[in-house]
Amino acid sequence: MTARNEPARMLVVWCPDWPAVAAIAVAGAAPAGPAAVFSANRVVACTEAARAGGVRRGLRRREAESRCPGLAVFAADGGRDARLFENVAQAVEDLVVGLEVVRPGLLAVPVAGAAGYYGGEHRLAERLLDRVAADAGVECQIGVSEGLFAAILAARRGVFVEPGQAAEFLATLPITELDQPGADRAELVGLLVRLGLRTLGAFAALGERDVTARFGRDGVLAHRLARGRSDRPPLRRRPPPELSLTEAFDPPLARVDVAAFLAKSLGARFHATLAARGLACTRLGVYATTEHGEQLGRVWRCAEPLTPQGVADRVRWQCEGWLQAAPGARPSAGVTRLQLVPEETVEGRSLQLGLWRGGDPASGADPDEATERAGRAFARVQGLLGPDGVCTPLFDGGRDPAARIRLVPWGDSREPVTPPEATWPGRLPSPSPATVLDPPLPVQVEDEQGRPVGCTSRKRLTAPPHRLRVAGGPPRRITAWAGPWPVTSGRRATGPHQARLQLLLGGEGDAPPEAVLALCSGTESPQWMVEGRYD
Repeated sequence: MTARNEPARMLVVWCPDWPAVAAIAVAGAAPAGPAAVFSANRVVACTEAARAGGVRRGLRRREAESRCPGLAVFAADGGRDARLFENVAQAVEDLVVGLEVVRPGLLAVPVAGAAGYYGGEHRLAERLLDRVAADAGVECQIGVSEGLFAAILAARRGVFVEPGQAAEFLATLPITELDQPGADRAELVGLLVRLGLRTLGAFAALGERDVTARFGRDGVLAHRLARGRSDRPPLRRRPPPELSLTEAFDPPLARVDVAAFLAKSLGARFHATLAARGLACTRLGVYATTEHGEQLGRVWRCAEPLTPQGVADRVRWQCEGWLQAAPGARPSAGVTRLQLVPEETVEGRSLQLGLWRGGDPASGADPDEATERAGRAFARVQGLLGPDGVCTPLFDGGRDPAARIRLVPWGDSREPVTPPEATWPGRLPSPSPATVLDPPLPVQVEDEQGRPVGCTSRKRLTAPPHRLRVAGGPPRRITAWAGPWPVTSGRRATGPHQARLQLLLGGEGDAPPEAVLALCSGTESPQWMVEGRYD
């Protein structure tokens, strides 16, 4: 296992100035006019026309209005932004699975499978741009890179970063890019600027130990981003089912104000359950079931571990997005069941360094055309049948042929659970059968006098095998055999009368000669099973 920390390749869809776009849409104002959204009397978002008039983020309202006469002023409203952004998320989800909403106006999807299905990253981006414009009526930009941070900055510039070039892409960007909305890194960025670190590349050149000693946990996270790596360890344990929070509603939940009230208590309970185990949520799944059985779901990705208020906000935003969607897109009945699932968790009070996960074998760096076509077909079938509907075999460690082959869902990590080359006492000698039967085929094995052949407690046959008979079929003559080999599990045998043999069956009639692997159990009433066939 390597120590590298390679983030997954992500595609980010970014709707510029989304708070302002959403506010204008709700108010019915002119979309091309100057407008700005304010929070605590400061600009948090503005349109291109407002920027042309001198308005910038962080300006006080009085100064913004003095710079740009005729500026339309709106108050910040996270619920409004999330509600309208649901249309964009739905348009993207119609084409790509695995969508994660980073915040209203910004969403990310893993690019490997979807790009293979649509014929490449650029074709996928073209489809997404057309679908969002047609279904949601808004313009967006798309960027692709390794890691969410680099992909976000690529989307803001509308570029596709070549695989393995994320660090080079980030190196020339200003250090102020670390202070993304919701990250709360203004103080850290100000300190780095005062120290003379003006670019991400200059910050990335520092040693990780020096960064840890000088800037602490927040500095380590930012340093990872500047180096083009994941901001968190990419391999996290799967949360146990009991950490999920499920709430039933009677009568059904159909009003936004009721959803906002309940979201606060749900967020506090959800966060308390995780905190009691020393965990924090970084990817939150919100799943709902309506009175008519409709299934709704959305995953929210978070730059920092969620606080109780952060959980409540996302639950409230998502409920608003579902309940106030456009006619035809909203559910036909109220919500009767709401479930919060911690899709990804990290330690609540510590940061683990240097954790690594292998890459996706379905997204090789330079696959040939046949592999790409196969990957697109697998992804399409997997979308119809589910993640476990398409599996590929993996050679793993074990004693018998069935145990040495493990089926892995397409796109999952193909790391062996146990080393195939490790020493396994009692392993069946080579060659292994080309076909492993599941389930095994029951047969009868007889000696030359027609008596059943069994296996003694010393793992020896009671007589030389002469004929093999399948139920309902003619007998096959055994021309040669090898074994028996005891069936063991660790240092002890699994049973006192169990062994395997390789049998060579002669050709009779239309049946050609055939070699099989057979398992014998018992002496008095022996049971035989054909487990595999050799080519």
